[in-house]
This record gives sequence, C-alpha cells and structure tokens, in this order.
Amino acid sequence: MAAQDEEPPSIEHPLLEPDFLERRLYQLKLAGTAANHHTLVCLPTGLGKTTVSLLVTARRLEEVGGKSLMLAPTKPLVQQHADFYREALQIPDEEIVVFTGDVSPDDRAAMWEEATVVMATPQVIENDLVGSRISLSDVTHITFDECHRATGDYAYNYIAERYHADATDPLVTGMSASPGGDEEAILEVCENLGLQEVEVMTEEDADVDEFTHDTDVEWERIDLPEEVIEIRDGLNEVIKERLEKLKELGVASSTQPDQSQKDLNKMRAELQKLINNDQSEGFEGMSIHAEIMKLRQAVTLVETQSVEAVCRYFDRQRNQARSSGASKASQRLVSDPRVREAMRKAESFDQLHPKYRKTRMLLAETLGLEGGERVIVFTESRDTAEALTEFLSESFEAKRFVGQGDREGSDGMTQTEQQEVLDQFRGGEFEVLVSTSVAEEGLDVPEVDLVLFYEPVPTAIRSIQRKGRTGRQSEGRVVVLMAEDTRDEAYFWISRRREKEMESELRDLKGVADELEAELDDSQQALTDFDGSEERRSSDGASGGAASRGAAESEVKVDGQGENPDAVGDSSSGTEGVSTQPGLRDFAGDGETEDGSDGNEESGDGAAGDDVETHEPHAEGDAIEVVADQREMDANIARDLSRREEIEVTLETLDVGDYVCSDRVVVERKSVADFVDSLVGGDRSVFEQVGAMARHYSRPIVIVEGDGLYEQRDVHPNAVRGALSSLAVDFGASVLRTEGEEETTELLAVIAGREQETADREVSVHGEKQSKTLAEQQEYVVSSIAEIGPVTARSLLEEFGTVEAMMIATEDELQEADGVGAVTAERIREVIGSEYTG
Repeated sequence: MAAQDEEPPSIEHPLLEPDFLERRLYQLKLAGTAANHHTLVCLPTGLGKTTVSLLVTARRLEEVGGKSLMLAPTKPLVQQHADFYREALQIPDEEIVVFTGDVSPDDRAAMWEEATVVMATPQVIENDLVGSRISLSDVTHITFDECHRATGDYAYNYIAERYHADATDPLVTGMSASPGGDEEAILEVCENLGLQEVEVMTEEDADVDEFTHDTDVEWERIDLPEEVIEIRDGLNEVIKERLEKLKELGVASSTQPDQSQKDLNKMRAELQKLINNDQSEGFEGMSIHAEIMKLRQAVTLVETQSVEAVCRYFDRQRNQARSSGASKASQRLVSDPRVREAMRKAESFDQLHPKYRKTRMLLAETLGLEGGERVIVFTESRDTAEALTEFLSESFEAKRFVGQGDREGSDGMTQTEQQEVLDQFRGGEFEVLVSTSVAEEGLDVPEVDLVLFYEPVPTAIRSIQRKGRTGRQSEGRVVVLMAEDTRDEAYFWISRRREKEMESELRDLKGVADELEAELDDSQQALTDFDGSEERRSSDGASGGAASRGAAESEVKVDGQGENPDAVGDSSSGTEGVSTQPGLRDFAGDGETEDGSDGNEESGDGAAGDDVETHEPHAEGDAIEVVADQREMDANIARDLSRREEIEVTLETLDVGDYVCSDRVVVERKSVADFVDSLVGGDRSVFEQVGAMARHYSRPIVIVEGDGLYEQRDVHPNAVRGALSSLAVDFGASVLRTEGEEETTELLAVIAGREQETADREVSVHGEKQSKTLAEQQEYVVSSIAEIGPVTARSLLEEFGTVEAMMIATEDELQEADGVGAVTAERIREVIGSEYTG
C-alpha cells in the first residue's frame, strides 16, 4: 500500500526542472519519434501535447543548440505556453520570449537575437519573415500547435515553407487533438508543414487510458415558443420570395428557405458567370443573394440563439442601411414590410427564451444540487455570450470570455483582460465561464463539472476541442442544447457524422501509418529541392524523405547511445528502422526501465511597422529591395516576393502607396472593385491617394488588378475612363493593368529590378510621418533638384559642404562632384537659375 502513496516518477533531463514533469510513457514514446523526424502528434485534448513538444525542445537545445520556436493561433494560448515553458525549463526567463502584435517590430528583431525559446502567433512570425526582420536559419525545432489550421493561405504554411528552405538543421512537430476530418485533410496538413511521420494516441490506448475518463454527451431538445416560430416563419417567407427571383434567373432550382450553404454557394458562382458574360441580371441577382444571406443569418439567430441576439442584429442592419454608400440589399431588407413586422415582434417579445431557461436550470443542478465548482458555456455568438452572461449573473458568479477587438459594435477583450479572467476562473473566484470559440483550442482552463454547448457545433474539430475541457481528471458531463425543428438539428447530425468520421480516421491512422508516410515521403521530396543541394538531399533524413533515411540507416545505432553520437537526437539521422526507445532513454533518469514500470481571431499582426527612411545604395549583386506596406499582407504579393532569392522585402507602415520600388517609384495597388469603390465613396478617394504619392515621388504608379473594370457596381464605363485619364494627365501617374496577384507580383519585381539594377536607383521611403535628420533633409532637398536622386545628392553635398554652396555653384564647379557630368550640371543650373513662370 505504501507504494501507492509514493509520488509518480518524474522525467529527468539536464534542461528540465527536477521533479516537475510526471513520467508518462505515452508522452515519452511520442517525444522519441518527434525528436528524430518531422512528426504529426495526435493526442486527445488535455493529455499533454505541449509536454511532448517541450521534451523535444529540451533535447534539441541540449544536443543541437540553436533556438526553438513554438507557434499557437491565439495570444492567450501563446502566453500560456510561455508560462509553462518558463516553469519547466532550466533556461533564464528572459531567454523565453513572447512575440505578438503587441510587441513592436523593432523590439521583436532585437529580442529574437537574444532569445533561446520564442513563443509567437503565426501572423507575427510571417510578417517578420516577409519583412526580413528575422531568420530561421538557426531554429532547430519548430512546433505548430493546433496544426489542423495549416490549410489554405494560413500563415503556418508560409512559415513551414521558409523554415524547410532556410534552417540549417530543421525539425518540425505538428500538434493537434483533431488534425482533419478525413485522410485527405490530414495529408494536406502534413504536406503543408513538411511532416513525414504520424504518431497517434487515442483514449483506447493502454498507456493513455489511465489518464482519461468517460465523457457522455447529452442532447437536450428545446421547444421554441409560438412567438419565436412566427418571427422565423415571417423571415422565411421573404427568403422564399427572393429565391423565386433567383429561380427566374436560372440560378436556383428550389425556393426552400433551409437550403444548404453549399447550394447557396453554387448560386453565387452561377451569378458570377452571368456577370463575367456582361449580363446585367448577374448584378441584380448578386444583390438578391446578399439579401438572402442576411435574412438567413437573422433566422439562425432567432432559431438557435435568442430573440435578444436577433434584435441586436436588426439594429445593426438598420444602421448599415442608413449609412452612406449602403448596399441595395441592406436597404431592401429593412424596408420590406414582413421584415419590419418580424423586427416589431422581436422587440416586443418579453418572455424568457427556452434556451436561457434550460441553461439556468442545468447550472443550478450542477453547481447547487450536485455540489459542482465550475461550468463552461460555449456559444457561437458574441452577442449571445454577452447577453447570456448578464442573465446568468443574476443567479451565479459568471463572466464572459470573448476574442479581442470590436466586431460590429460588440466590445471585445484585451489580452490582459482575457488572462485575468482565466486566472480568476482557475482560482475559483467565479463559477461560470461563458465563452465564444476563443477558449476552444488548447487553453489551459481547469477541469470543469459541466461543458454546456448553447448550440451544436457542425465542425468535428471544434466539437472535440470543446469536449476536451471536461473529463480529464474526473468524470465530467457534456450537454448540448438543440432547438427542435431548426438548424440546430441539422448541425446535430452533421456534428455527429463528422465526429464519428474523425474518430474512425484517427483509429485507421494507426493501421495505415506506413502507407501515409510513404505518400508523405513522395509528396515532400520537393522540400529537399529548396537549396538545390544534392549533398543535403542525400544526408538530411529529417527533410529528405524515405530515400535519404534509408541511406543513413546503417550508420545509426538502434539504442541511440552508440558509436555515432552525431546521429543521436539529430533530425539528420531520421532512419525508418530506429526504435522510439532513444526518446525514452534520453528523457528518463538513470536506472529507470523502458516499460513504464517505474512509472495546454487577430488575425493579423496589428503592430505598427518600423518606418525606414533611406536604405543603402544598391550595389551589383545586392538583393533588390521592395518596401511593402504591412497592411498589404492580406494579399499574397509580399509573401511571394519574399520567396525570391534576389528580392528582399521590408514591411513598414507607409504614409503613401503600397509598395516602394526606388527613391522615385511608389505603387498603389487596387483591385478593380476597390478602384471603382474609391471613385464613388470611401474614406479616401484614389485621387487623394495618388495626389499624396505624386507629392513625394516623381514616378507614381497605380496598378489596377483583376477583370471587369467597366462592369463594377452601377458606374458608367465613361466615368471609369475619365478617372483613368485624370490619374495619368492631371497627376502624372502611370496606370497599369494586371490579371491578378501573380501578375502584380511579377510586375513589381520587374519595376524594382529596372529601377535598382538598370537605373542604379536606391530605395527611399518618403513621407510626412517621420522626422528626418538634418543630413537627410539636406539630401532630400538636393535630390529633388532635376530628379538627380539621393546618390548624386550625397556626392554634391560632400563636394560643396552645404546646400547653399551647391546652389550657387557654376556648371563647371558642379562637374567636380563624382557622378555629375555636363548634362546633369546643365540641368541642375537650369532648375536653380531659371525664372519661375508658374
């Protein structure tokens, strides 16, 4: 019996705090594989994925050195990881740093150089890579937390591509409780991150089973009152009428209001085809389609959220319809008599919504009758989170937990406020946390007695994340509220199907791991081609696929402790035949056995860019420089330019333009829709923007990107032609057309190359925002004369000493300066000495 009272054995490692981490065999096995290969680690929520990453990081830092980078999708999660690493690692706290948009770019660049472990949101690292502020060359371990996000244009994908290309000794770990809904989705994540091994642990595994408890999901059916059904039915009548119009246009086959989002997307695609074929019906239909989407949102709110939520939504629609430049869809919606009647009924509804009543009852049972301590309530809607928190606070100690920033007039929470609320919840200072999706992924909130879904979640990933908040240390309860005969029911069946599919896929992954890894080896072979090095492809097993791993196999000792110490824990070893046991040996203390017997959106950076006024002159062989406004990161252009070896991108907050290609060329990029919008409204017209560009640069360029320039909104083509003419004639701007982002990227590269290599210009960022030094002001004044540029300006100032002396010099005296010939000297004297005739 005495043995049962002993503390569980801990993991011993030179970089880990003694007696801090409990020794769990499944974590050691996962870390053993992840320390030798680019690995996807799949582990149920709450079972220590972060610990697995920590173990790999400790091993890499001790054996290989360099830096470790851990990426997580939200600021609270980043801070949580940093706190955990500071507790667990024997590394000075100041060497474990946090990078978010709250830290200025200049500070990040300095902190990066001194850091050993960096915790960051992906958007910040992406911006710093694109802007050439940091290098991944010495990063020896990178972790992508919640790696199921690595799809589409998410920042994880760009970072992974750059890491495999730039790092001297790369090792990647991807972590998720739910990597994808099917094999194809999981393969996509692996391919995007360069992962070649898949390690899966489920709650059915013996090593995991002792640390989990059953969590049954209960479905509570809710009957909506007649008044709520009347509001919904009135809105659905309007939807049916609008769908009838789309049916007449031939883009809708049904007028049923509960059509799937997939069918609605198809309708939009058909309308876009009509627009592309210059058919005016397409524009009319697109406006109707937009109105349908607004109406469907109102129906969803009244069915699945609350009458209070739909009232707030109607208020916003009214405000939008009254604003300048309001769309016809918004104006039609709020003026339709049936919609106005629905608004009136919603505003006069004075009963308690049945979901509110049921929520209060379940909380009373859990916290009162059953003696529970904590409950989390999840909802899709921030409006509902705020209203529900206010309602529940009448009976319980409740606080909301929502994302940052404002959304449609709804206040968000700062990172500090989020952290304070989580700390208070952990400390038992209040009982009920009402949260939107921000708490779903990985946040270390305490085990709770009840997780209440205010509505079903149609995505398996999010449902699994939410349920992971209970049942980790003791049995918990999960309840989902489902309004009968509403979209809740549809989401219920979708959720149930997808979760079963994912559970099945995770189980199947275990059986087909070899096949998956073979597919990944084939698809990831391109990663080894980034540096063009045959030698690296034949020796770097961690990034070189099955062939290189096989080639290195005979050189690696199976126990990881043999005659080739360079192979131990090194991603370059990467042999297929190596057991996961080296991971156990490296992390376990002396004398321990190997069988276990001894034995936690902003979507954008948000930080202001660090303005750079003048950059070094371009020398032959130097990289071509392009300065991009960091607000252009919504497009892929800066990323694509940064991928080119010959181009160096700098991100700044530009006062004028979007891209600076030299001291005289600035480029404003606009999609055709944005271009036309800027003619008829908006905060700042294109003429104001180009006028500002022309005051600071002698060669302003406007790139209009996309097709259908003369088919946007209700603007007459001649008005567009007039605007183009004015930009060229009145403002001296060159107006260029491109088909899309790819062609714009090519064009910017050519412009910058011609300016810096052919014309020998340098990059200089002009603007009123920044205070210049005296020398910079002198260079700026002289360089503007006859457009001689900064290089010649410096030469003249060095020759004559002052601007005044240069201004009174003769042509012969001017030619004494380096780079000034007879033609340039004559042009300077003409500008200085000619009578003004303006």
